[in-house]
Amino acid sequence: MPVMLDLQPGQKLARGVARHLASLGFATVEEFVPSRGLRVDVMGLGPKGEIWVIECKSGRADFMSDAKWQGYLDWCDRYFWAVDLDFPTDLLPEETGLMIGDAYDAEIIRMAPEHKLAGARRTVVTRKFATHAARRLHALRDPGFFGLG
Repeated sequence: MPVMLDLQPGQKLARGVARHLASLGFATVEEFVPSRGLRVDVMGLGPKGEIWVIECKSGRADFMSDAKWQGYLDWCDRYFWAVDLDFPTDLLPEETGLMIGDAYDAEIIRMAPEHKLAGARRTVVTRKFATHAARRLHALRDPGFFGLG
């Protein structure tokens, strides 16, 4: 596990988001790849099977350089931005959710609108989530094993 000092600002924010989602009953995976060419900062799987995507932005330049965020909408029921208190939130699209956080916690400021995934897509995402989480756990327990592909 990386020491907090070794984490980038976005990774620290992802940690706080994951902690907040856990308090709501969600399981989370960071740096999750739902489809080739996409990598979400945090994906949460909720207690009722809901799927949330949260993109963590450390500053204006980080947000402005993100041209792929709309591609994540097809992979979740709700989409959020997570930023710190110093972020200029007026840059963020109002039709998305907003969390404010730090390395220790986050708070939902604006709930994201719900766009329910189709059943088949939900099944695919949930299976990928479970497989990804299990492989991460295996890698922690057996870091020298490279058979995880």
